[in-house]
Amino acid sequence: MSKPVQVLDRVTIRFAGDSGDGMQLTGDRFTSETAAFGNDLSTLPDFPAEIRAPAGSIAGVSGFQVHFANYDILTPGDAPNVLVAMNPAALKANLRDVPKGATIIVNTDAFTTRNLEKAGYASNPLDDGTLGDYAVHAVALTSMTTEALKEFDVTKKEAERAKNMFALGLMSWLYHRPTESTIAFLERKFASRPVIAKANVRAFKAGYHFGETTETFAVSYEVRPAPLAKGTYRNISGNLALSYGLIAASRLSGLPLFLGAYPITPASDILHELSRHKHFGVRTFQAEDEIAGVGAALGAAFGGSLGVTTSSGPGIALKAETIGLAVSLELPLLVVDIQRGGPSTGLPTKTEQADLLQVMFGRNGEAPVPVVAAATPSDCFHAAIEAARIALKYRTPVVLLSDGYLGNGSEPWLIPDVASLPDISVAFATEPNHGDDYWPYLRDERTLARPWAVPGTPGLEHRIGGLEKADGTGTISYDPENHDRMVQLRAAKVAGIATDIPPLEVDHQEDARLLVLGWGSTYGPIGAAVRQVRAQGLQVDQAHLRHLNPFPANTGEVLRRYDQVLIPEMNMGQLRMLVRAEFLVDATGYNRVRGLPLKAEELEHVIVEMLEGADRS
Repeated sequence: MSKPVQVLDRVTIRFAGDSGDGMQLTGDRFTSETAAFGNDLSTLPDFPAEIRAPAGSIAGVSGFQVHFANYDILTPGDAPNVLVAMNPAALKANLRDVPKGATIIVNTDAFTTRNLEKAGYASNPLDDGTLGDYAVHAVALTSMTTEALKEFDVTKKEAERAKNMFALGLMSWLYHRPTESTIAFLERKFASRPVIAKANVRAFKAGYHFGETTETFAVSYEVRPAPLAKGTYRNISGNLALSYGLIAASRLSGLPLFLGAYPITPASDILHELSRHKHFGVRTFQAEDEIAGVGAALGAAFGGSLGVTTSSGPGIALKAETIGLAVSLELPLLVVDIQRGGPSTGLPTKTEQADLLQVMFGRNGEAPVPVVAAATPSDCFHAAIEAARIALKYRTPVVLLSDGYLGNGSEPWLIPDVASLPDISVAFATEPNHGDDYWPYLRDERTLARPWAVPGTPGLEHRIGGLEKADGTGTISYDPENHDRMVQLRAAKVAGIATDIPPLEVDHQEDARLLVLGWGSTYGPIGAAVRQVRAQGLQVDQAHLRHLNPFPANTGEVLRRYDQVLIPEMNMGQLRMLVRAEFLVDATGYNRVRGLPLKAEELEHVIVEMLEGADRS
């Protein structure tokens, strides 16, 4: 007799265990199964920075949260409905986030006296009433996995490692996930070790059948597919989408892509991905340090390539002088900053959006650069193309901001029609432009961009370098009036981009007097919070900035329409500072710097309090 099935509209599951338990793989496979099933989804990997923290310790806990639903969702979920805890440390590290009444599945085999002590438990939480407010399923994941694999020629350690596949199989049964893709994945992943492949597939199937046959789980759950727009979808992370966006920009511009980079979390995935695409004309250079990486990228730009460098906050600090050189040379350079928690080494694997002021002002002299920010993992694709478009058209370095949340998180991506992507092709200078001479700083009157001549072009020989250039001729100049003019021209060029970007759009409700303004990865939590506030019958508007320097031309006009402007950020109020300085608008900040995305629920409370406060005044 089959078990009853309960239909849900959405679920948030968090897998948590020791760094060696394969939680990222487990979560990634569950996400792939969910994407194949047709749900909308959003994920939040969360793992320690230490390469190998002590096994069983709180510091070594790795987690992966996936939120999936039968409608379009914007966040990986505020709190898990289900926690899968592979050991006591995973339970202790995550229990504070689990609401009462939620489901907890624990690996009872790991709740040994030694592991309890490592996690700081004075008594066993499975027995002492700690979990009395939760629906707890105690499952001997490790011993049932080893029992299922006893006929395989694998070591005890190898058999125990497969317990994550047992857990994945159980969760796949519990939420009606397809299994074919995971089985095929395991066979590919361990193709060189067929016994290991078969053992993992067996563990996966054993977990699935355990759910089906045990009395521990009386019901299973179904979350039906979401009604998404027609087209071909794939699940994609922000770093992968950004890599594809860079490749697309290369093809759309007709320029070879050159990446000069030094590995750094959480940006390294872009270097790894782009190194696989030499067939698209991509060249990657793993430099000896950040300075060499950006220097090589700028050199490639001088040579006529789409020059790109990727890094995170500490690396951007080291690249500052070369970015300033690119400002002086007026060459296109794309600088990608996947922000992480700081300052200094800070929280390498955690997210933050606190590099905004660094990329705006962190250079010597007057050295303005355009700044573009991605809003969602899939949006990283389009943001990369837009950043490249501005860099190439205006001959300027451009900073593209993403962060660890976007870079590692994933969501369904509707693969775009190539014909819908913009033409960002480039025309190099090929002829003298001032009589019989070539003036490298003779500007386009509309964009103020200087011509771009590939070295070796006959008759277009010219000097470059960090010393100030004479307007037009490009010769070295110490003339005070010329320096003032060049400073003004470089600033005007960046400011003029405001006429070449879309206006700030507002998701508007009639009579709304409060605007929630965001940038970057706060898009999801803000959007979810605004939805919840509107569901209460309250009026609130939302706007999100893609361009942070310059701001869209109508930004000031939009902000001044409202009695109140709320700016939530994962920093101490950096956009709020810019908005106040630029537009003299007394914006209110909501700022949390925890290494984690903002939660929709907390933003909902803030918005409601502001609306109720306005009503009382």
